[in-house]
Amino acid sequence: MKNIRSYTFKEGATLLIDKPKTWTSFDVVNKIRYRVKRILNVKKIKVGHAGTLDPMATGLLILCTGKFTKKINEYQGMEKEYTGTLKLGETTPSYDAETEVDETFEINHINEDLIYKTTHQFIGELDQVPPIFSAIKVDGQPLYKRARKGQEVEIKSRKIKIFDFEITKIEMPFVSFRVRCSKGTYIRSLAYDFGQALNSGAYLTELCRTKIGEYALEDAWELEHFIQEIEAWIEEREE
Repeated sequence: MKNIRSYTFKEGATLLIDKPKTWTSFDVVNKIRYRVKRILNVKKIKVGHAGTLDPMATGLLILCTGKFTKKINEYQGMEKEYTGTLKLGETTPSYDAETEVDETFEINHINEDLIYKTTHQFIGELDQVPPIFSAIKVDGQPLYKRARKGQEVEIKSRKIKIFDFEITKIEMPFVSFRVRCSKGTYIRSLAYDFGQALNSGAYLTELCRTKIGEYALEDAWELEHFIQEIEAWIEEREE
């Protein structure tokens, strides 16, 4: 982790931030942009993120400022690693805990051996249908806005790749895992599809992004700590 005063925000900086739960990725961008503008004493500065994390997810978010925003596509194209937990026997409309359970399913037929064997179906290149509660735009409108209005939308599948799908803990009905995957993979959809493959249902209860390419969560700033450091810098400049 760098000293905050070593960042050249205007020329370009890459920031690794640990996104807190319930925050949107844009919340983090806006919070940091506001303070960077104060540091630089400017009205405008480019700040963007390289890959959205859902509000219920935590973990690594890469932000770019200034001329480094040109690197965003490069970061977005890198493979990602996640750890998480899913709950078997239930589904939600959003495929995670952001919405209420809408269906329940039998899980008595599911044992540990079946869970481990079923992961093999999800290794390699897959056709994955993104969740309707997502930021993907159809006719210029994000899908989640249509979902909240109860509108039905046909969502096209997309090619994704799962490199690793490792089960790390089983405490029925909860299953914890680690996944390494390509750009564009929805772990919520993976959880939903995994439940279906077990002739049951599943939704995501926890998710954390631990890596983007060579960048690791352990090297990221906690958002609150980053804000405190930058506020202290602002106070020094204003004295």
